[in-house]
Amino acid sequence: QVQLVESRGGLVQPGGSLRLSCAASGTIFSIYSMSWYRQAPGNERELVATITADGRTVYPDSMKDRFTISRDNAKNTVYLQMNSLKPEDTAVYYCRAHNMVVGATTYSGSWGQGTQVTVSS
Repeated sequence: QVQLVESRGGLVQPGGSLRLSCAASGTIFSIYSMSWYRQAPGNERELVATITADGRTVYPDSMKDRFTISRDNAKNTVYLQMNSLKPEDTAVYYCRAHNMVVGATTYSGSWGQGTQVTVSS
């Protein structure tokens, strides 16, 4: 099973930027579709962005203007660039490796432990 570790989030002023990273270990990272989710207090966990194994990106409409997901397979890492941050972006951000089936083999996904991002002046 893939293990995921997110970078430390932090406190960012409104309008600022932050890049999160998520390092994978334990398996073949390049086969996984990867996503970032977030969960604010009192809210359900929501999808922020997805990047497939072949590099295609998918964003919910509410996320596509300010968030960019990318991956570096050589570093086994997926990134989330967040720009023009707003207080409502405050949440715990999680990376996720999706379950993948390649041929006859199923590769189990997993979740990272989450990292707190706080947008406040």
